[in-house]
Amino acid sequence: MNRRRLLASLAAAMFGTAVPAAVSAQAWPDKPIRFVMTAPAGSSIDVIGRTIADKLKDRLGQPVVVENKPAAGGAVAVEETAKSAPDGYTMVLAYNGPLSITPLLRRVPYDVRKDLAPVIITTSQPNVLAVNAQLPAKDVRELVAYAKAHPGKLNYASVGPGSSSHLNGELLKSLAGIDIVHVPFNGSPPAVTSTVQGETQMLFAVMQPLQPQIQAGRLRALAVTSAKRFPLLPDLPTIAESGYPAFESLAWNGVLVRAGTPRAVVDRLNAEINAVLKMPDVVQKMNAAGFDLIGGTPEDFGALIRAESDKWAPVIKAAASGSTRAKRGQPTPRRQGPPARIRRPHADPSPLARPESSASRRPSVLRLFPPSVSRGSGELSDGLSNPVFA
Repeated sequence: MNRRRLLASLAAAMFGTAVPAAVSAQAWPDKPIRFVMTAPAGSSIDVIGRTIADKLKDRLGQPVVVENKPAAGGAVAVEETAKSAPDGYTMVLAYNGPLSITPLLRRVPYDVRKDLAPVIITTSQPNVLAVNAQLPAKDVRELVAYAKAHPGKLNYASVGPGSSSHLNGELLKSLAGIDIVHVPFNGSPPAVTSTVQGETQMLFAVMQPLQPQIQAGRLRALAVTSAKRFPLLPDLPTIAESGYPAFESLAWNGVLVRAGTPRAVVDRLNAEINAVLKMPDVVQKMNAAGFDLIGGTPEDFGALIRAESDKWAPVIKAAASGSTRAKRGQPTPRRQGPPARIRRPHADPSPLARPESSASRRPSVLRLFPPSVSRGSGELSDGLSNPVFA
């Protein structure tokens, strides 16, 4: 009898905790969802996020409320999601900066691999190198020649420290041997405004925030950062074909939720956003703005985040030690290896999905960051508690 009571108690305890979790996953969502943006209103992240939110509200039957939290290069938005309840009611649209690069530069109040669960890659595309239209440079070679003739006089804007926008500028500095000054902003709108007004003279950014200013003749697009010409911007040459074959970089973003969110909820979000990314009106709108829609599984996104961290970690480490080596007159070591790959589940292979595997060496970026930043102690943990990142 005692044994039966014990078994009954154990069964009640087991089912008492398991059933509500299953029911909540099946009933999800039953209230509005917060969708936190890592960039300000009007940015490329914001445009993508609001487009997805508008479609999701109809598919999920609940409001999807967009909140812009661009502070600290998007780290604040990621932190809020990492510390939210693991129920799928808070999700973030983030890019490679706060997910793969910033944690390598400084200590951040979250561990991407332990505190967050990837849901889906939304878009991936090259950055565009654009200059103020008054600058006497019609292509990359002329820009480099001008910078060499005026060392330290050109300022380049970025959408934030540790962003692909920032790293692209430093990579060009290293490969071309030019002296240009980094001026970071919180998002693309102020960075573009600064370049239009001439406070900064050049920047790397995705096409969407640049397009109106290029069409108005205030900015001039010089090149894209992909290894091959971008199919959505076929008339723009690559920096690689402009004399710097080792130059290759992509900007990407995706949706994440708090780690521990029920897998059924993650899968539901993944399926619904995949469906949104295939909608003809969404594809047309996003492609016209220069966004290449990706989609895929949570595992695809987890692999991308990890690959991007692995790609940049030795570059940043070399940059941190590069200044010390330079003082001693020692050469900075070079890094080899292909860029992070992005798998495209619902499209034919393309240069974006399957970048050309270049055997050429990519030089370490000397002095990528100020010493106070490059000596940051924050690192991504080697221990992977979240299987999506495996």
